[in-house]
Amino acid sequence: MILSGKARLAGVVGWPISHSKSPRLHGYWLEQLAIDGAYLPLAIAPESFDLALRGLMAAGFQGVNVTVPHKEAALRFCDEIDPLARRIGAVNTLVFKDDKAWGSNTDAFGFIENLRQNTEKLDFSRSSCVVLGAGGAARGVIAALQDAGVPEIFLLNRTRSRAEALAEDLSPDNSKDVTGKITDNITGKITVLPWEERSRSLDRADLLVNTTSLGMAGQAPLELDLAALPRDAVVTDIVYAPLITPLLALAEKNGNPIVDGLGMLLHQARPGFEAWFGQRPAVTEELRKFVLAS
Repeated sequence: MILSGKARLAGVVGWPISHSKSPRLHGYWLEQLAIDGAYLPLAIAPESFDLALRGLMAAGFQGVNVTVPHKEAALRFCDEIDPLARRIGAVNTLVFKDDKAWGSNTDAFGFIENLRQNTEKLDFSRSSCVVLGAGGAARGVIAALQDAGVPEIFLLNRTRSRAEALAEDLSPDNSKDVTGKITDNITGKITVLPWEERSRSLDRADLLVNTTSLGMAGQAPLELDLAALPRDAVVTDIVYAPLITPLLALAEKNGNPIVDGLGMLLHQARPGFEAWFGQRPAVTEELRKFVLAS
């Protein structure tokens, strides 16, 4: 680590924060690129969020990543917000510049870049996608798919009303940001299907995305039959604990190409790192191994 009186400072804020892999990830890039800077884990309670961020700005921080439970609070904190973050309704990256906080959401970027790096034949403009789940993660994934040009998205959630509300918000005909303003140039028709039809719905998928917590360590299993899924359909799970979830293991056994969720974490960090430290880092196999070793 190189640190001087001119060191650039950034970090990640959350509550708690000890589980975060971001300090290890950014620390690797700082070391590899020989940058005079540091990236710190910052445990900030919800009631102290605004005050703490004002303090970081006053202390000369370049910005921070934002993780649970602060992503919606970060949206309200910002002076300027990019359109994608408004559509998603959450901010995960803050850049402090000219006494202002500039907010973006790089989770969507990370999701798409992970797929692009790890799939060869997936043409988003010609792909039908099945998305499981209707929480905040699903919102980011669907917005990312729409921006990538996906023409058709099928959405299934255990509570159908949540899926219908998400589909209404992000509909190409009625896509709104968090201020209620209708956005322009949104593609990707969203069709809500019953959760009970999740296995049968897979026959139309070029891409299957699980955004639910089902299948994560300590969570209930995701009960899904992949018999109807075309063998060339890509299957991805946005979680990385475990790295190979039961869904990915089943898909691999089924002969489908799979993409684990770690790459999403790695790629979403790139835009923030570049904004704070001035260099665009790369996601490599060595980086994956280093982050997983923690």
